[in-house]
Amino acid sequence: MKELKYQFYIGGTPAQVWDSLVSPDKVQQIYYGSTIHSSFTAGEPLKYIGPGADGPDTLHVYGTVLEFSLEQAFRFTHKVGPSYLKSGEPHESRISWLLEPVGGCTKLTLIHDQWQPDDPSYGPSESSWWQILSNIKTLVETGSTLDFGSWE
Repeated sequence: MKELKYQFYIGGTPAQVWDSLVSPDKVQQIYYGSTIHSSFTAGEPLKYIGPGADGPDTLHVYGTVLEFSLEQAFRFTHKVGPSYLKSGEPHESRISWLLEPVGGCTKLTLIHDQWQPDDPSYGPSESSWWQILSNIKTLVETGSTLDFGSWE
């Protein structure tokens, strides 16, 4: 099975990095204008909603929270929203955010795995994770994000 795995060292505390992953205003800055909607309780739904093909409230990604361990691990299933589907049902994969303090910084690991062999969202995910991770690092270290141009 395919796996996307990235590790970044970020000049901030685990609390600051965690905040960038779960705080709606910070998530909006790193995820192309989408906000996160979740109770952050295992077994409960999670959605990323923002501007896109279906207007300002496009459902980009949704899934189920698998684990939410404060400032350590955030895992959830991942399915793309209806506007990304060419036909059929969305494929499910898994996203794991793992945080670890290292000296005066935080090691952030992203693992996007459990891909189905024919999942068409693998390619777009592979290219967009670099921008999202770069935005997390830049936001935590400087208070702003990078300008990648249009999000649509």
